[in-house]
Amino acid sequence: MGNEKGEGSLSQEQVLKTLVGLGLTRLDSQVYIYLAKRGPQKGQDLSKGLKVQKQQLYRSLKNLQSKGIVNATLEHPARFSAVSFDNVVDIFVKAKMAEAQRIQENKNEILANWQAIAIGETPEATAKFNLIEGRGPIYAKILQMMRDAQNQLSTISTVTGLLRADQFGLFDAGITRQIQPSLKFRAITELSEKNLGIAKNFLKEISHSKINFEGRTPDLSVNLPQLVIRDEEEILFFITPKTSAQAAEQEDVCLWTNCKSLVQAFTPVFEDFWRNSTDIKAKLVEIETGLPMSKSLNFNTIESAHNKFEELMGVAKKEIVILTSAGRLSELSRNKCFITLARKGIPIKIMAPIIKQNFEKTDLFFRLCEVRHIAACCCETTIVDGKYLLQINSDGSRTSDNILIDSFADAFYSEDMEHVREMKAALNGIWKHAQPPSSDTLETTVLFGSPTLPFPENNLITKCNPGIFEVKPPGALSEKDVVNKIINAKKLVVQNPAKDASRMYASVAVALIHPPVSFELPDLVIQAFHVDKSSSFGAEDYLVVYQQLKPNGIYVPVSVAGENPNAREIQRKVFKGTPAGLNDILLKKDEIEIRVHGNNFFAAWAVPIPIYPISLTLPPACMQIEGYGNLKTVGYSMTGPSGFRHEIEQNYFDSFVTFFHPASKYSGPGTDAVFSRDYIITNYPPKQ
Repeated sequence: MGNEKGEGSLSQEQVLKTLVGLGLTRLDSQVYIYLAKRGPQKGQDLSKGLKVQKQQLYRSLKNLQSKGIVNATLEHPARFSAVSFDNVVDIFVKAKMAEAQRIQENKNEILANWQAIAIGETPEATAKFNLIEGRGPIYAKILQMMRDAQNQLSTISTVTGLLRADQFGLFDAGITRQIQPSLKFRAITELSEKNLGIAKNFLKEISHSKINFEGRTPDLSVNLPQLVIRDEEEILFFITPKTSAQAAEQEDVCLWTNCKSLVQAFTPVFEDFWRNSTDIKAKLVEIETGLPMSKSLNFNTIESAHNKFEELMGVAKKEIVILTSAGRLSELSRNKCFITLARKGIPIKIMAPIIKQNFEKTDLFFRLCEVRHIAACCCETTIVDGKYLLQINSDGSRTSDNILIDSFADAFYSEDMEHVREMKAALNGIWKHAQPPSSDTLETTVLFGSPTLPFPENNLITKCNPGIFEVKPPGALSEKDVVNKIINAKKLVVQNPAKDASRMYASVAVALIHPPVSFELPDLVIQAFHVDKSSSFGAEDYLVVYQQLKPNGIYVPVSVAGENPNAREIQRKVFKGTPAGLNDILLKKDEIEIRVHGNNFFAAWAVPIPIYPISLTLPPACMQIEGYGNLKTVGYSMTGPSGFRHEIEQNYFDSFVTFFHPASKYSGPGTDAVFSRDYIITNYPPKQ
């Protein structure tokens, strides 16, 4: 027994030395080993077991969390647990490899900086992207942004995200001494009864730091992007979908960029949300004590809330403003009292997510009142005559096919004039940026989503490519067929692109953008490809941009921009006969980034892309596509203007599109984008 114990002690000492050799302090290593052997522990139990002062222990725990080696629950007090040792080794290996790769990739920049020092000049940093995976590396990057910030750090985050930042040590006294004393840290987060405890814990912790913190919560429940902005220099996007409990447990994925145009695009978005938000401390008191406004009351059933809505329709005389859900938009189209008011000429504004299921109903609404598209929300808000406010909250539940459903949580009614004015101002802000649904949608301009066989005459595919000769009938191709072909991908080797068939496996998003006048851009169709390495010319991210060269004309490809030099020749041949065939642009790898997570597709580019005419450019921008509804499968063949014949098979979702560029934020209906999760295209050159 004594010998075994000695061998165990020796093994533990060897592990301790290994961890220290990998870069951990001796205390960090001891804490990790203790947790790995004993299982999840509270801080006070760890302190007693290791005989370490709490201040030292928590500093060590936060260091381990920042590296992704120790996890913590969000309860109070938190329980800490160690990840498996093999994962720890993998984390350090990946970190060392990533560090070496960064040094190699930045070698030229490092040498250029050295030369600049020698001649007394500082070269301007070039715009680039960097994908960051895992909470440890992400919060380490945010910490670096805090240290580099000169004026302010702005974030839109979940309450859980803010508390997790504190657990990773971002607000420690030691850290706060390393940041500018005048730094303003502003955070926007959605507050509710469900996360009230977590929010209070976070505010308590950050009050102990010396950070100049100000928090706000949106007056209306909207689909907030998660991001961090430092001054006007860099931005970090969280692109992991947060649409379910399962997704919330996944490791976060972020896209970082120092592209000034994109930072400038998102800064007004943050400021707009900030203006239409309430101080978080005041909101906490409001939730805990009940709404203190006069002439206010709560409803506990959906029936009583809807009865109140009908009552308000009966007293409406001047104006009705409604922010609602996709499902409720369809219900309103059948509400007799509501329709009667609209026909009497009472001005009515409706904001709701426009999807294919309710798109037909908007035709009636277009004739009776104004309708605009917004991103999904969990709070229906109705304001009548600027005097009466009714809010019906749902819990944001989603069905298995990712459609937000109206699950009743609670409702609130108020005649408090100050509160009604504040909420009306918030609705006016949303209305200002909302987009009217367009009759010119992807369903009428491109193949996707059209169940009509043969294709309609005004379909983009038929307009551009009259040589379509075969469409697989419904049921001939299944989702599983397409997935299996990708899993068992066979790479077609191409010796001569002009003679040999080629094949591409990819995830693809296509969006129809109707930019506001302020964009100073024409209507565009943007197609983004995230190409798998099994494809004939290897992995690649690239864009194809289409535009109308004549008013009300067809959309034609005008530019192709990609990062793979091996694919440029085939792209020029495929798009021969169109402006894109003469406008193929080779990008650097850090100038474009396209990522897929669940039903979300994210594309960003850091350089201007010439469109038509060449003097006109698509500026640096980003595009987020969010799939919803049921997955669909389609297969077809077509011949392009170049004579290439293309066989396409794909599984796709109808989707919403959000497009950001320096002029504004644009959010398009769920009729204007498609996300092809699984996409296979085989290209056959024209016969010589």
